[in-house]
This record gives sequence, C-alpha cells and structure tokens, in this order.
Amino acid sequence: MRKKSKYNVAVVGVGAVGVEMLRALRQRQFPVRDLKVLARSARAIEVDGASYQVEVTAPEAFEGIDIALFAGTEGEKGAAVTYAAEAVKRGALVIDNGADFRLEPDVPLVVPEVNPKDAKRALKGRGIIANPNCSTIQMVVALAPVHRLFKIKKVVVATYQAASGAGSKAAQELFDQTRSVLDGRAAVPQALDQRIAFNLFPHIGGFGEAAYTSEEWKMVKETHKILHDPKIKISATSVRVPVKTGHGEAVYIECRRPVDIDAVRKAFTEAPGVVVIDDPASSRYPMPVDAEGRDEVFIGRIRKDPSDEKALWLWVVADNLRKGAATNAVQIAELFVKR
Repeated sequence: MRKKSKYNVAVVGVGAVGVEMLRALRQRQFPVRDLKVLARSARAIEVDGASYQVEVTAPEAFEGIDIALFAGTEGEKGAAVTYAAEAVKRGALVIDNGADFRLEPDVPLVVPEVNPKDAKRALKGRGIIANPNCSTIQMVVALAPVHRLFKIKKVVVATYQAASGAGSKAAQELFDQTRSVLDGRAAVPQALDQRIAFNLFPHIGGFGEAAYTSEEWKMVKETHKILHDPKIKISATSVRVPVKTGHGEAVYIECRRPVDIDAVRKAFTEAPGVVVIDDPASSRYPMPVDAEGRDEVFIGRIRKDPSDEKALWLWVVADNLRKGAATNAVQIAELFVKR
C-alpha cells in the first residue's frame, strides 16, 4: 500500500463493532478521503449525529478501497470469508475483526502495543491482518511488559465478560431481562445461552477440547501467536456477567525469574495504551464504568503472590467494543499510515 495523505476506507458491518469502527475513525481523526459503509442490506444509519448511507457488500464495492475494516462475523457466513480476497484483489489491505483468519500461519495477528512489526508481513503475504479476540487483546497488553522483564512461564486467567461481547442483541437482552425480573416476569434467554439479568455463567462459545470453551482456547492459542512463545502455559475460564460493556480479567502470572513488583508498576506506567489505577487503600481499581468508551487498557490490583516470589496477580479491564475490537483494528490501520 503506497504512502498517501488520505485513504479510501471501507467499514464492513454495522453491528455493535461496526458502529464503533465508524466512531473510532472519526474520533481518532483517521485520514479518510472517502468512506464506504457496507453491510448485507442497504439503508441509512446515524452514529453520534453523523449520517451514513450503507451499501450492499459486493466484490465491486471494494474498487478503489485502500483499507477495508471488517467488523467480524465468525463462521461460513462471515463477510470476510466471502469478500476479503475480493478486497485484496482490488488493492485493499484487509483488517478483519472475526475469528476466521486469526490462527492461519500466513496471516499476522496484531495488537499494535505488543507486536506492531508483525503487521508488515501482510504487505508481502495475503494482504490480510487479523484482529485478536477481545479478551486476548487486553490480556496481552498487560502480559507483554511483564514478559519482557521476567519471562512468563504460566498464565491462569478468569474473564468477566460483558453482554455486549456477544453483540448488540445480547446487550439489549441484558436490559430487557432486567426489566422483566424487576417487574416479576420471567427472563427468557434468546441471544445468550442462559439468563443474564442478575446472573452470571461460565459459558462463552461452544464447549470443545478438554471441556474448555472456544473462547477459552482463543486466549491460549492467540496469546501464543502474538507473543511468539508457545511454551507459555495458559489456562482460562471465561464467564459472562451482567455488565453492558467492559471486560474484566483476573490474571495470575508465574514468571521464570523473581518478580520485582515496583519494576512491574513502572513498566505499566510507561507502557503505551495502559492506564494504571492501583490504590486499593482508597478503593481505586479499574472497573468497566472506567473503561467504557475509552481506548486504553486499565490495570490495577498489582500484587505479588505471597507464596511465590516468581508470581503476581493483575486485574485488567478494557472496553471490549473499543480496544477489544474496533479501536485495535483502526490502530492497525494507523501503523500503515505512520509508515
């Protein structure tokens, strides 16, 4: 992709993530010359007072496009599966938020604060860059500074994932079920596997190998690929919680060398895209309400394991629709603009 002052951009999909992509492009002042919004059906939409005319996704819609941001739908019906190659054929760089390409060896999986150099491989390869899973993104932003200092041996993580991580219908279901329960009516799950109002459940994705869910395996395999270290032992439990937006993660890290917790705090303070909120004595620690609408990863409850000098705990929070999806994709595009 040639260096330009402005770029023709396509956003494919106008669900929760697609809307956030439009918002992030505008808020981060991405140098857009012409913007196309594509989806399965044509219609007009409005985001924060700005109007967009949505066109039907088709191969010819990518003519003249420099960067195509796919909001991401998994499986055979995913737009990227059908149209990514068509977009690349017409000269576009594809950045896909879905799971379809993440683990393919010739497709870079990128978090700009962690492995920006990997993005360059897309220009010499298939022309596709994959956005990691939302829960993986915020975790690796927190893991990377620790790994550089003390070399991580093992990670155990429990995620507390917001309803919006399952899409706009799931977020609406949280509101609708909450009203139903407060009114004394039954809360019937439709978009989610179980009732979400006043409840939580350890089931995100389908159950598979070793009785772990697909969401849990994503955190294992994607982290290995991003950090270029498949020797790190990783185990995850993913839990859906009654929060609209913002994933929380309790992360236990065992390192190969003794941990200097002051050095860890200093590294987080200096790390790009990280905000440290770590004053538990004053009841200050990251929460989803802090992260909503923000692009940073928030880290707190930074503490050593009192039983192991090589281990520590972190509490990590981020907006799953922003840094966990839309913003990370736009940041990847920004890597090429800066070049």
